[in-house]
Amino acid sequence: MSRAAAMDSTSSTLSSAGAWPLAGDRWATGIVALGFLALYGPTLWDASQGRWAGETQGHELLVLAIAGWLIFRQRVALAALPAAASAWSGAALLGLGLLLYVFGRTQGVLRIELLSLIVVVAGVLLRFKGWPALRRVWFGLFFMLFAMPLPYALALTLTAPMKTAVSVVATQLLGALGYPIGRSGVVITIGQYQLLVTEACAGLQTMFTLEAMGLLYASLVNHPSTLRNALLSALVVPIAFGANVVRVSILALVTYYLGDAAGQGFLHGFAGMVLFSVALVLIMSTDHMLGRVLAPRATTA
Repeated sequence: MSRAAAMDSTSSTLSSAGAWPLAGDRWATGIVALGFLALYGPTLWDASQGRWAGETQGHELLVLAIAGWLIFRQRVALAALPAAASAWSGAALLGLGLLLYVFGRTQGVLRIELLSLIVVVAGVLLRFKGWPALRRVWFGLFFMLFAMPLPYALALTLTAPMKTAVSVVATQLLGALGYPIGRSGVVITIGQYQLLVTEACAGLQTMFTLEAMGLLYASLVNHPSTLRNALLSALVVPIAFGANVVRVSILALVTYYLGDAAGQGFLHGFAGMVLFSVALVLIMSTDHMLGRVLAPRATTA
């Protein structure tokens, strides 16, 4: 075989390996996708229309979309895996997921419906591609957990001390800058106005969402250093707390300068966007500092 023919053969092989999937696989994938849409379309529609008001925080669909993208990124690797040698475990997991869906749907329990989605996806992959497929997409499946609303009793128990801590730090910060501010519990008084620090401003669910964003960032950058990735993931918790302090401080300043209507209106939602922007900047800055600190160790080693 000539060198040119060999190169053409190699290029053809690489091209076919990068194509997803083959014609037969596309039909199978399309049928599975339609099945998921028929099964979980009503659940996603209910979430988008606010049926689960009081349970959802508004980020669930975004989290599911990101998780789907994370799994979709592995499509070529999944297509290259051989068929599973034994399908019993996958069939059992798929059956469990469907039972969870039926229970959650009939009883109106959103958490069970979302949990069933994770189990069904895992069951389908395990049924057709085996355990190597789950190892490929484990982070996408894990990320779906962040779409599940936290149990109300747990959120209520843990949110109270978190709101108090955020209120204390925000009050001390603005007081140090010379603003006339005081605090009674989670009620902040600044000038002639009073602000109540609610669950939406400094709750456990907000921290949960920020943790998801931090883990997603750590997964996407995927540093070679396991220590760096682990430290970055752990430091997201204090970063999320700091971002909440910034949000409450901004709302206090908006209310102080523009009045109560501004603080509770559009700018309140805008402060939420600021929260995530600040958190992202802090995560990236922390990652940069970890790189500078850990780099000398890696060089020495």
